[in-house]
Amino acid sequence: MTTAPPRVRLLGDSDFETFQRTVNSAFLTAPTDEAVALDRVLFGNGHFHGAFDGNEMIGGAGIVPKSMTMPGTGSRAVAAVVAVATAPGNRRRGVLTSLMRAQLEGLHNEAAEPITALWCSEASIYGRFGYGSASMRLFTSVPRGSAFVSTVDCGGERVRELPRQDAFVAMKEIYARVAPKRIGWIGRTDYEWERWYLDDGTTTPLRFAVHPGAYAAYRVQANVTLRGPRHRVDAHEIVSVDPVAHAAIWRHLLDIDLTGEVTYNNMAVDDPLPHMLVDRRAAERRVGDGLWIRLVDVDRALVGRRYSVPADLVLELTDTFCPWNAGRWRFTVDGDGVARVRRTDDDADLAMGVEELGALFLGGTAPSELAGAGRISELRPGALVTLALTFSTERLPHCAEMF
Repeated sequence: MTTAPPRVRLLGDSDFETFQRTVNSAFLTAPTDEAVALDRVLFGNGHFHGAFDGNEMIGGAGIVPKSMTMPGTGSRAVAAVVAVATAPGNRRRGVLTSLMRAQLEGLHNEAAEPITALWCSEASIYGRFGYGSASMRLFTSVPRGSAFVSTVDCGGERVRELPRQDAFVAMKEIYARVAPKRIGWIGRTDYEWERWYLDDGTTTPLRFAVHPGAYAAYRVQANVTLRGPRHRVDAHEIVSVDPVAHAAIWRHLLDIDLTGEVTYNNMAVDDPLPHMLVDRRAAERRVGDGLWIRLVDVDRALVGRRYSVPADLVLELTDTFCPWNAGRWRFTVDGDGVARVRRTDDDADLAMGVEELGALFLGGTAPSELAGAGRISELRPGALVTLALTFSTERLPHCAEMF
């Protein structure tokens, strides 16, 4: 086996089938024809790299353009990292490092999207490439019939179970109302709706519950006990425009006959459901990571959102993987929350790595947490508090879909 670093190049249309085999081998998947067709469209819409040992593709990774809601500025372009894979038998040969370097250097050299985002399969991997855990999600389970406190208003509108295409008409309108207001949510084209809602035949079919201001897409997993059916309702996505609609859609899910519990593995950390329940302990919750963010070009990325209070801070930044970001940056924010970022030789107020800055970027990670872990150093008293207030947001970030 050769010890030379893999050769990395951009892939073309003729490479799709080889790339697909490489990814499926790495992720132990066997996609349906419909899934392959959607993947082919994705492949054509992005920039995909392959890593080669001679003529053999031993890894691959893609970037596709997406829009994401940022604090205060609405939808902004990000580079979504997808289909990162190393073929079995080729780990620890520098494949992933070579692919990540090709992606980030390409974005930097082309002055393309200044931010990359991904969902990671293993949380220990991407920090070394400068990605920070920027949002969290809840794995939630609630027993059927759990009661709401008396002040919860479910309104008088009916929740209807609709077939897929009828449901999509209402769902797209509701999502379009919510996504521009929720930090971390992704804009969706019709193609992206089809991809996120693919029924690939490996699980039970999706069902759709629609309220005038909310919807829930879910699957039912069979579970028949000696006491009768206790099927599990697994929510794929729950979206609501206001508290009344949110209460109504949850009441519908919790009251479905023949079921025993409702699970939702991508609930926002600040979702109000536990506070709606008479017994808040009924909602069992475990926290996991969601979006990971990487600032490709710090100066261009930091000005892409608004901030909560004025600030004048000098950040000492380390970035071994993208050295053009390393050094001292003066980060100033005016009274309108608009940032300016420029190089400086002034004494630093705070020191951190680009991974930590990515974790802070959407407002989902408290600087005090990172400082407590020794990952941010306060070099001037009071600078950490200023940083926390500046990056704070009214609601915590969340991403409604995995890509």
